[in-house]
Amino acid sequence: MDRAAEDLTARARIRDAAIRLFGERGIEGASIRDIAAEAGVSSGLVRHHFGSKEALRDACDHYAKDRMIQIGAELTQNGDLTGLDPLTLHPIAFPLQLYIVRSMMDGSETATALFLEGVDAVEDWTVSYGINPKDRRGYAAALAAIKLSVFILRDQVSKALGEDITTLEGYNRIGQALMEVFTIPLLTPEQIRRSEEK
Repeated sequence: MDRAAEDLTARARIRDAAIRLFGERGIEGASIRDIAAEAGVSSGLVRHHFGSKEALRDACDHYAKDRMIQIGAELTQNGDLTGLDPLTLHPIAFPLQLYIVRSMMDGSETATALFLEGVDAVEDWTVSYGINPKDRRGYAAALAAIKLSVFILRDQVSKALGEDITTLEGYNRIGQALMEVFTIPLLTPEQIRRSEEK
């Protein structure tokens, strides 16, 4: 392998290790030394590629944002949901989802921008599928927040299920549950009518 390709591989390994550790511990909880050890490189090589932990975090933010947008586009092509197979989705999407949620909690503007783009995408989806909530923006924001809350509360959700949602089986289970939350009506048309009359 030539040096340029080796550097590119090392850079990607460092980035992926940082995404895993920042996602698990937050930016304050993961040191350059921890990230280097996880990536199997020296701390000096991390600094060579990224300069500082903040610059590394910024690179992770942009990568995670772009990759999740790409995954979302792939999953929703032509309304086809076959790409939602957890066996293939879990190892790719879960670390990114966990990272983005933690990054939002740590105050990342890039991660917040991704959330807002997600809300925009849900709004567009409601229009294309003929779904007409009273407050389209409110509906989209609530739906996006519900999806993310599973990752924010992952320890509590795992305890409630008796199964770790970071595993393939747990991830699949909570994914199926979310699909049912989004497809099974909680209120009858009569209940909705009565609430609208108040």
